[in-house]
Amino acid sequence: MKNRPAAINLIWLFMILLATVVAAYNGQMKQMLDASFESAKSSVNLAIGLIGIMALWLGLMKVAEEGGLLRLIARAIRPVMVRLFPDVPAEHPAMSAMIMNMAANALGLGNAATPMGIKAMMELDRLNPNKGEATNAMCLFLAINTSSVTLLPLGVIGVRASAGAAEPASILITTLVATICSTAIAITASKAFVYFSGRETRVETLASNPEETTQDSVTEYSGEEPVEELQPPGRIGKWAAILMILAFAGGLIYRVIIGNDAAALGKEILSYWLVPAIMCGLLLFGYLRGVKVYEAATAGAKEGFQVAVKIIPFLVMILVAIGMFRASGAFDLMVSALQPITSMIGMPADALPMALMRPLSGSGAFGIMSEVVSRAPDSFSSFLVSTMQGSTETTFYVLAVYFGSIGVVRSRHAVGAALIADATGIVAALAICHMMF
Repeated sequence: MKNRPAAINLIWLFMILLATVVAAYNGQMKQMLDASFESAKSSVNLAIGLIGIMALWLGLMKVAEEGGLLRLIARAIRPVMVRLFPDVPAEHPAMSAMIMNMAANALGLGNAATPMGIKAMMELDRLNPNKGEATNAMCLFLAINTSSVTLLPLGVIGVRASAGAAEPASILITTLVATICSTAIAITASKAFVYFSGRETRVETLASNPEETTQDSVTEYSGEEPVEELQPPGRIGKWAAILMILAFAGGLIYRVIIGNDAAALGKEILSYWLVPAIMCGLLLFGYLRGVKVYEAATAGAKEGFQVAVKIIPFLVMILVAIGMFRASGAFDLMVSALQPITSMIGMPADALPMALMRPLSGSGAFGIMSEVVSRAPDSFSSFLVSTMQGSTETTFYVLAVYFGSIGVVRSRHAVGAALIADATGIVAALAICHMMF
């Protein structure tokens, strides 16, 4: 049976061709051409900007990995993850890396979530017998990632607060409900695609065809990672680490005592304290376990640099298509065509562009949300677009970055499952906002 082209091939081709045709009719050819060049340049700048973040977080992840934190996490969440990802060994580093990515997304830590997600993809690729083609586990992980349950949409709450909304944090419940619905559908859709496609899991395939597996096609996982013998610090080193932890806790208590505005302090702690605390926690864990933290971090950072460079071609192709689609007027044409339908289900006209833009462009969707919120911070449209921003993900960007980091060009059902999850998140956000506004 021949491999059918992945959905991303047709979507990407359709966006460019439709953009060109629409631009030819409405006289936007120059704008579309300029947008293609600008998008190509900005995509490279975006990838270069990711280098530092990737190097930092993959360095920290390397420290945690060598200290055994990933194996400890994998054991703690084994029952759930084994059922979701039956083709990944229970204590493989991919399991814990996926959990850390999901946790970072849930807490609104986007800068930390992306490197952890790429780390998970790299670990999953070690189990991939068909390099360049997404596995069932990769497709499911990407679908979950684009619909991840969100507990603290801090960026959106900050925009609402700065715009003067009466209750900026009122989207917490609506965002949580919408993301629970979209994540449930993401898992269901991914499993359904696998079931109806008849594709066996990797574990079943290797068990039934062991002679077809070679060292070149897949790296076997024995259950234990080969690590250098660790040398934990002595009593003085341990007490120094404990004192640093106590000093940090003391600083937090001090800020609480002298703080006059409890709400502002809570936002400051969640927005600015949490990430440094995670960074220091990972490093202290590695240090107490005997990891040579600087050497491990630099080794991970080198890996992060290489990954960031590797994703440039994928980002260029995706962002150029999106830029042309917007600049040509094709996006506005799609909004106009769908508006009569969406108005029947209670979606305001100024919220529809947000629903269509969110899977395509994170910055574009953020700009639309900011404009609606600043214009009428306490309106239903503001409430709805804020929930949409916090409960959906930029699907094509995530696909380009995650799959690009490991050279996957055949995405199989990943795009379909992710877009179904996006649509579910939008519909769920609309329904829950109508119930609660």
